[in-house]
Amino acid sequence: MSARRVSLGAVEGLGDRTSFRTPALVGVLVLTLSYLSVLSRVTNVVGGNRVFLLLVVGTFLLATALGRFLRIRTAVFFTVVLLVGGTVTYFLAIPASQLSLLSTERLLSDTVALLTGLSVLRLTAADVWALAVAPGPVFLSWYLAMRERYALSVAVGGTTLGLFVLTGDAGTATTLVGVLGAGAAVGLGTLDAYGGTVAQLDTLVAVLAAMVVLAATLSVVPGGAAQPLLPDRGSPTVEASLVNSPERIDVLGSIRLSPQVRYTIEADERQYWQTASYDRYTGDGWVRTGDTEPYQGGLDGPPGASRRVSQTVTAESAVAAMPAAWKPVSVSVSEGAAGQVRITQQGFFTPAASLAPGDSYTVESRVPQYTSEQLRRAGTDYPDAVSEQYLQLPESTSTRVRERAAEIAGGEDNAYDKAVAVEQWLEANKRYSLTVERPDGDIAESFLFEMDAGYCTYYATTMVTLLRAQGVPARFAVGYTPGEQVSDGEYVVRGLDSHAWVEVYFPDVGWVRFDPTPATPRQTAERTRLTEARQNDEAGVDTNDTEPEAGGTPTVTPFETNDSSVNNTSQSDAVRRNIEGNPIDANATPAAGLVDGGTEGGDTDEGFQVPELPSRETLGLGLVAFVGLVAGARRVGLTAWLVAELRLRYQRSTGDTEADVRRAYGRLERLLERQYRARRPTETPRAYIGAIRRGHGLDGRVERVADVYERSRYGSGVSAAEAERAVTLVDDLVWEVTPVVGELFASRDDEPVASAT
Repeated sequence: MSARRVSLGAVEGLGDRTSFRTPALVGVLVLTLSYLSVLSRVTNVVGGNRVFLLLVVGTFLLATALGRFLRIRTAVFFTVVLLVGGTVTYFLAIPASQLSLLSTERLLSDTVALLTGLSVLRLTAADVWALAVAPGPVFLSWYLAMRERYALSVAVGGTTLGLFVLTGDAGTATTLVGVLGAGAAVGLGTLDAYGGTVAQLDTLVAVLAAMVVLAATLSVVPGGAAQPLLPDRGSPTVEASLVNSPERIDVLGSIRLSPQVRYTIEADERQYWQTASYDRYTGDGWVRTGDTEPYQGGLDGPPGASRRVSQTVTAESAVAAMPAAWKPVSVSVSEGAAGQVRITQQGFFTPAASLAPGDSYTVESRVPQYTSEQLRRAGTDYPDAVSEQYLQLPESTSTRVRERAAEIAGGEDNAYDKAVAVEQWLEANKRYSLTVERPDGDIAESFLFEMDAGYCTYYATTMVTLLRAQGVPARFAVGYTPGEQVSDGEYVVRGLDSHAWVEVYFPDVGWVRFDPTPATPRQTAERTRLTEARQNDEAGVDTNDTEPEAGGTPTVTPFETNDSSVNNTSQSDAVRRNIEGNPIDANATPAAGLVDGGTEGGDTDEGFQVPELPSRETLGLGLVAFVGLVAGARRVGLTAWLVAELRLRYQRSTGDTEADVRRAYGRLERLLERQYRARRPTETPRAYIGAIRRGHGLDGRVERVADVYERSRYGSGVSAAEAERAVTLVDDLVWEVTPVVGELFASRDDEPVASAT
């Protein structure tokens, strides 16, 4: 603390020192809030954050109170106790079925997974984990800040934020704010400890701005989940945003279709080829909870009646997914297939490494069998695991979303009719388009109340949200639609067949597919994109069986609907499935506008187009960069030079003749000072001008301005015209001899200024 006393003494003695303690504490607070925002989002998504907020506030108050007298060693021990206690609480909160699967090896693998991109939102009981983790770093970091140990405080907070950067939960903006807070805390804390001055803030601000800009233009963690602030502006494909996002899906804006062939599938029947499902809705996307396990044998089938469907899938390009009809129960992989098969917690096969072209595998699925009447009678006796996992909605879900769900499906008395009602409402009220602007805030709420159009991700997300708001367990499913049928039991699946739909859980039946995306405009968009690719001779869009000249054309085969015992709906129902499995009302007419905007380009308006504004992140980055440049320029004297240049070159009339003349003469003196020397304190303006004239010779305009200045300052005054003339003369001199001041020798006009009469 001796350095601190010296600093304070300097403040009292010199009067030019400044205390930076409060700004340094603000920096620590900003860093702390950056990682707390991640945990707050977790609790909002999973379990609600009221308890979390109370816990955080209590921890801050405790650290503030104990920071006055608690020794550092004791504080560290107390932090360890908090972390151990939180860990025990977390394990006690894990369901017994999950806890029995834990082992030392599993704990180590999960820890490594967290450090290499496993999102906290994928953890079981993630809300309890957030409550368990938060008190430790918050207490120790704020305690150290209270003790003015800013570097140690930032080390604690920075390590915590770094963990969330590694997990991918701390986005770019959050990370940059945390880095900014950390840098400010260390820099300001150092200035406070060693008696820094306000003038030294320029360097600190410039360094912090450079840190932020550098971090924003590079990936935060190479190979990690964080991405640069300025990404590639090309629209991603549907496939990349769905099938190739194995752990989490962020709902995007405009997307495009990929016509490349991905698989050929030989199957007993036409099906949707599913690759994954997602259970945890974050408001802006989906997360698949749990980690993958090595596949060690057969899996359970659905709880009710089912039929066997065998599929042999061959990769036609490098792919990272293993599509299969729901529900897959066994798989065998060809010898050439890369890597080992793993199984997700939701029951899907996934390769440990990408499949190479030519790799193949055979899957046996048990497809649920049911009738619509059976689904209506299924009841609501859901397993606890299903209720806990598939009724989740973020705490921030608005009341109007729940009210809209009640308007659409509240009048139905069973889960099946609720699902059909929501499905039909979305088909009838929203238009299909691949060209949309990604909304801010909750995706489902935006699609319900603000957007007119969207694609499958928006439809499926909104349907799951509405059903969960009605107490119906539902999940977000992704994969491929059946694809192009090239022969009996053989299908070619392209990237443009990637799709998202909804699965609803029914007791004694299992998961049942519903697809709220309008089929006709979606298929139109896919055919249009494929035709365009063929016309442009794009590579990889066809196989020998699909070449147009070979007679291969997209073939659409309806799902069989004659045998109500083995299909999704009964033939006697008014609601039946269309060719892609969507329910349709036999007595209804197509909703207006459903086919508009189905092509890849979507709707376009001719005429003037308002240019797209940069994102808020980009604008923020630009502001930080500007502030840093200004601070750096001020530190090296550039801003002072620039101000001096502007004051020298430009003078606006004020209407006050004396002030205008005084300003003009001041500019003249600065010009002479640059070329010759400054006026000495004992020299009058007349003596100064005379000395320079005798030594070098001067332009006559210089003496005329000096004469006007003398009469304005010491005589009877000058007219407005004379004042304006003096300003004009100085303007001419400045622009003639700057930026590199020229010679003022050899005047061109040595005649004295005539006195005003």
